[in-house]
Amino acid sequence: MTEIVRLPGGRLDDELRGMDNLELPIRPAAVNRLRSVWSNLWPKLAAIGIVLLLWQVVGWAGFRPDYVLPGPIPVLTELGKDLLGPDLPRAIVITMQRALIGFGLALVIGSFVGLALVRSKLLRSATASLITGLQTMPSIAWFPLAILLFGLNETAIMFVIVLGAAPSIANGLIAGVDQIPRILLRAGQVMGAQGYNSYRHVILPAALPNFIGGLKQGWAFAWRSLMAGELLVIIAAQPSIGVRLQFARDFSDAKALLATMIVILVIGILVDLVFFGTLDRRIRQRWGLLET
Repeated sequence: MTEIVRLPGGRLDDELRGMDNLELPIRPAAVNRLRSVWSNLWPKLAAIGIVLLLWQVVGWAGFRPDYVLPGPIPVLTELGKDLLGPDLPRAIVITMQRALIGFGLALVIGSFVGLALVRSKLLRSATASLITGLQTMPSIAWFPLAILLFGLNETAIMFVIVLGAAPSIANGLIAGVDQIPRILLRAGQVMGAQGYNSYRHVILPAALPNFIGGLKQGWAFAWRSLMAGELLVIIAAQPSIGVRLQFARDFSDAKALLATMIVILVIGILVDLVFFGTLDRRIRQRWGLLET
């Protein structure tokens, strides 16, 4: 029980009178987290609902027969059956293994190339336009050369993934370094950051926001290149997502085709939300651009 504070002489303390009425209710941390999760989740659920509704309206309009363009209910039913079976989960695992390995190689190569161009003005003047040109080339254009060099195997797919993603990563790092304020670099020099320490403590942390943008773009190119590669380089022993997509087209199975396309879309969204979204939020919090 709260003890009432009294002043000498038996009078109540006027400054403490009515403090109980000013106390604000404090929500539990779990309630705050649930409210935060729901506030971020409901716009996405609403967007999904609108897309499904438009899809169903197109199906009701009868622009195409059901065996060509089925509605969302039979497609989602087919997707649920495929997810419960062994084939689709195995295809997802194989495709994600390729995506992680290819993107990891592109990250190492792109970061190395970006740092080399940043450190050498002559090298950058000679090859910067070439890097941008490689970035703009469609991934599908590399596959005839990749198949000619390596054959119908994993190496051909990895070759195209790296060529698709590494230039974006390198350009992201270069753009991040170029946009560092000069006063920040001079401040680092005054504080003793020279050579390796300058890159470790000043340049790379300052370039990180733009570098993350380059990583996201690189992942998008890598994922597109991988899907194109699995459609062209069919390896029968490894039933990947691209192979399932190709077989669904060959057998004119529209439900399986659309279900596989939904899987490709959902994987791309989840990678962006879970990995890049979390990384971007942490960087913005560290820079004071987002409330903790």
